[in-house]
Amino acid sequence: MHLQPVILSGGSGTRLWPLSREAYPKQFLPLTGSNTMLQDTALRLDGLVDEHPRLGLLLRDPIIVCNEAHRFLVAEQFRLLGRSPAAILLEPFGRNTAPALTLAALTARAAAEDDPVLLVAPADHAVANSEAFRRAVADGTVLAQQGAVITFGIVPGKPETGYGYIQQGEALADPALQGQAHRLHAFVEKPDRDTAERYLASGEYLWNSGIFMLRASVWLTLIRRFRPEIAEACERAMETTQGDGAFRRLEAAAFKNCPSDSIDYAVMERLSQAEAVAEHPAIVLPLEAGWSDVGAWSALWEVREQDGDGNVLDGDAFVHEAHNNLLIAQSRMLAAVGVDNLIVVETPDAVLVVNRERAQDVKAVTKFLSEAQRNEHRHHQRVHRPWGAFESITMGERYQVKRLTVKPGEALSKQMHHHRAEHWVVVSGTAKVTNDDKTFLLTENQSTYIPVGTTHRLENPGTIPLEIIEVQSGSYLGEDDIVRFDDRYDRGGDSGC
Repeated sequence: MHLQPVILSGGSGTRLWPLSREAYPKQFLPLTGSNTMLQDTALRLDGLVDEHPRLGLLLRDPIIVCNEAHRFLVAEQFRLLGRSPAAILLEPFGRNTAPALTLAALTARAAAEDDPVLLVAPADHAVANSEAFRRAVADGTVLAQQGAVITFGIVPGKPETGYGYIQQGEALADPALQGQAHRLHAFVEKPDRDTAERYLASGEYLWNSGIFMLRASVWLTLIRRFRPEIAEACERAMETTQGDGAFRRLEAAAFKNCPSDSIDYAVMERLSQAEAVAEHPAIVLPLEAGWSDVGAWSALWEVREQDGDGNVLDGDAFVHEAHNNLLIAQSRMLAAVGVDNLIVVETPDAVLVVNRERAQDVKAVTKFLSEAQRNEHRHHQRVHRPWGAFESITMGERYQVKRLTVKPGEALSKQMHHHRAEHWVVVSGTAKVTNDDKTFLLTENQSTYIPVGTTHRLENPGTIPLEIIEVQSGSYLGEDDIVRFDDRYDRGGDSGC
């Protein structure tokens, strides 16, 4: 029996600003350990086959569904793990989780003759006890093989108002299961405090994790039944999918017309009330594995290791007579004296200070930045590109200084600027430079000048990263002043070098 992991990587993580940003959201950050959240999600099933040999499972490489703008981040993070996804499905538009799962199910069925069980999980959740998670997955596999639709409910440890809840129905007795299972009675929206306390006291309610298991064919049957317009739009978008290595580009015009809906609303709620689909019962498996969606800074404070005073310190941070704070310092020393219950996050271009109990209100900051079209909403000071990264060191009227890092074997697009000239100085490594009809090499401490209107390209032919200082001068220095003639990454209209 094949188990096909499906990782949904479309989240934006706006409540974790300024670390999480639109172009580099939280699933690509190492928030809870040395690996990023996406990498941890991919590694979480390691050991499943050996730990549960009775299931006879064959574990497939994961299918990733992500925003097209994040495709190189996904590919790079798997490369760093020494692994390859089965496919990276690129959504030209965000349409929530039900279409994303439909695309993954269609891909899984097309990739093999069998009908795999899908394990569907967000890319940006934390699970402290991976072994307990795998035990629950093993139980879910048993039920999914029988045609059931499984959702995992997190056993609540407190009356949380920031999560949706699942109400459990009657218990199921199945000797093949290691844990408990219940019929799904209902999904419940985020409650107020009093209601959340009643839910906790009753023992009937679990937090909604957003993690599901079912056969690929079962999902396709149900989405065609309950939301046929989603199924049709996804099928049309997949008909002309273009492959580029692991990347699968959808037909944008067809997918643009796809309705936006979640797995919960599109299928699960309807399934819990649909007597006519008895062959595909909706079942809840309780999960106690140290789960968190890390949806706000307060949640990160809870899952990180704290000192004796309840402080979490990351980076060059110092506290004195301070309690229950989260301090993250990325580029300078951060000190907190005599303060309690604060979140302080420092990055090279922004600082956030918020009371821990008001952590959800960070969305007011991101709303302001988005409406003001501020760059701090979308990018970090260090901007990642498929060829490496660049960061602005300083800028003023008619000039800007950047540091470029080009990975070995990679190259910027062949391009031209209408409004700016560039001076390049090699700090380390070897640069291959194309300047109109001339191509030449530069090494450490050598430099060159790229006039306005000149067609040029920068490449790293070496085996170590290439570090360049770039001095731009001109009447307009925006990242959109680029005319591309050739780009090995097929970025089309993406802005930036």
